[in-house]
Amino acid sequence: MNTQFAIRPARPDETGLVLEFIKKLAVYEKCADEVVADEATLYHSLFEERSAEVVFAEEDGAVVGFALFFHNFSTFVGRKGLYLEDLFILPEKRGRGYGKALLKYLAKLAVERNCGRMEWICLDWNKPALTVYRSIGAIPMDEWTVQRMDETALRKFAL
Repeated sequence: MNTQFAIRPARPDETGLVLEFIKKLAVYEKCADEVVADEATLYHSLFEERSAEVVFAEEDGAVVGFALFFHNFSTFVGRKGLYLEDLFILPEKRGRGYGKALLKYLAKLAVERNCGRMEWICLDWNKPALTVYRSIGAIPMDEWTVQRMDETALRKFAL
């Protein structure tokens, strides 16, 4: 099969599509009830504040996956890094190298932007993703545990 594959930045008029992919990812990660984002909030965050960026993977002009990322900063490296928040490929399109292509695209972008590292988290049970990550040279940070304060905890603690 001769398919055309491309990766491109999301456009402001595709905010609804970004939200669709976020919801699909949340279903896959078994946390669909945690999605509270809406189109207006995403539009503001992505295209007005530019707090994060989204790229789409396309096969023959149809979106088959997405990645959402932003820049963080490493005090140890002394430079910004690229933090991959989400990567999702439609289930029927997996195994074709699209996820790896998105990761390579982001790695090149990180190099172009002089990032010192690229990081992301992965659920322990997501063995297919972990296999891909090991194959590209990513290493687990087993001694680190993600800590989180949700909005309720933040507001309570900030008082």
